[in-house]
Amino acid sequence: MPSPEPALRFGVHSGQQYETYDALLTLWRRAEVLGYDWCSLFDHLRPPMGGPDGPCFEGTTLLSALTAQTSRIRGALMVAPVAWRHPAMLAALAATIDHVGAGRVEIGIGVGGADLAHEQYGIAQPDRAERLEMLEETAAVLRGLWSGEEFSYAGKHFRITQGHLRPAPVQPRLPLVVGGASPPVLRVVARHGDVWNSLLTDPDRYRRRVEQLDRECARAGRDRAEIRVSMTFRALLVDNPAELPGRLDRLRAAFPPDSPVWPEYLVFGTPEQCVEALLPYRELGVTDFVLGARPPVDWDSVTLFAERVIPHLRPASPRREPNVRPRTTPRNTTVPSARPERCPQEGKPV
Repeated sequence: MPSPEPALRFGVHSGQQYETYDALLTLWRRAEVLGYDWCSLFDHLRPPMGGPDGPCFEGTTLLSALTAQTSRIRGALMVAPVAWRHPAMLAALAATIDHVGAGRVEIGIGVGGADLAHEQYGIAQPDRAERLEMLEETAAVLRGLWSGEEFSYAGKHFRITQGHLRPAPVQPRLPLVVGGASPPVLRVVARHGDVWNSLLTDPDRYRRRVEQLDRECARAGRDRAEIRVSMTFRALLVDNPAELPGRLDRLRAAFPPDSPVWPEYLVFGTPEQCVEALLPYRELGVTDFVLGARPPVDWDSVTLFAERVIPHLRPASPRREPNVRPRTTPRNTTVPSARPERCPQEGKPV
């Protein structure tokens, strides 16, 4: 059984747009060595960011394999679109993977977003209002079937009649992650979720989201302290500020100026600047900080975050010492940092 969860958790969101399984396994095992608490995949089939013919492994089978070949980190699926599968199928997949991973799995659900699979494979995409209804029903079905007891449910979209799921998950309450930030999604988080995940936004807007979740929990009679708050972001970290222009040039070469990746970046700069940028979110109640590390993997940032960011955000927790030599930062050197809404422009502060 997994050990009790720390007050703060730090993870790597790897996604699965890789050409080989070994590349992903290397990242997950490296994250485990560096002391991260978890790694996660998404549940797209043809993610637009990879282009119409880009690589993308299937999420649930991949999650099962990666949890089987790691020993400590938790593995998560963030998040499964509710229109992909009947919730009973997702419940059975999750329970099976939880046994494969010896109780280290977390499963996320959401209304779903852009995916080229709808066009390429002819998979139907209900409208958003319908998917919001399906989100509530999916959460209810997952909870019922994961209980290990006989379960029946009659909803608008799904029906379970004296349903059983055996063996039940290893974890007495398999953590359910709910992804999204709209008020209807937060209503589902308050009623059913163990973890609420959303993408990076500015602290003021994030505060409003947290306040909305507080209100939804009050309406649902739920203790908000029972729900972990998870935020996914990216960071380009450098040990030596002189490295930053070259690193940014390589990043610009990889992503066009209008790419949706740019707003996901919290900081371009040093680990110390990353700590400073994350502290307001910790004060707002974020418990799970998830560093995006999709390919091509920025190994320097993944390592620097583990070595020089996590210890400052979680100083009181027992530290898992990474098997790497500590780095040093040149004294009296700083670089500007910002969270851009678009690609940083040449000659302007980043």
